[in-house]
Amino acid sequence: MPSTVSVFSQHLGISENQVNKILSQSLADCLKSPELQQLLESLDIRKLKETLPTAGAVLQKRLPPFYDWLKNELGVARVPDSPDHTTTWVIGFLNHTETLNHLVKLHRPVPPSAVEASVPRLVATFDGVEDEAIRQEWQKAIAALCVPLVVDARQRETATNPV
Repeated sequence: MPSTVSVFSQHLGISENQVNKILSQSLADCLKSPELQQLLESLDIRKLKETLPTAGAVLQKRLPPFYDWLKNELGVARVPDSPDHTTTWVIGFLNHTETLNHLVKLHRPVPPSAVEASVPRLVATFDGVEDEAIRQEWQKAIAALCVPLVVDARQRETATNPV
């Protein structure tokens, strides 16, 4: 499985150095950063909204095994019992009714190492989508939404285990 940094670099179209720069910021700085804003603004919201049925079908099929992996392999105690909440949250974000701050808060109970380890696998849930443009746009969207989660996870890890 590729590293989180390489997944972000590949799917967000930025260098690994740029990824590391973004991930080294505080959560507050990351959320305000021009880099993250550019990434979010570069998402094709129209295409994402039009292809929600495709994404919903992929998430319905691929998230339950992902949740099992989180629970059984990474020891995450609280995992969703269905993919519905993830799909609903993504729709809410695309419709501007959900915020990145709320997404981060929802994921705070997840151990930092599990957050980071899960990014490559989560982005890969769309690997089977045949239409390349749809697959790439959804992988980019999921990667972009995971950036603040990883920033927060790294910040929490540093706070818990100072160097």
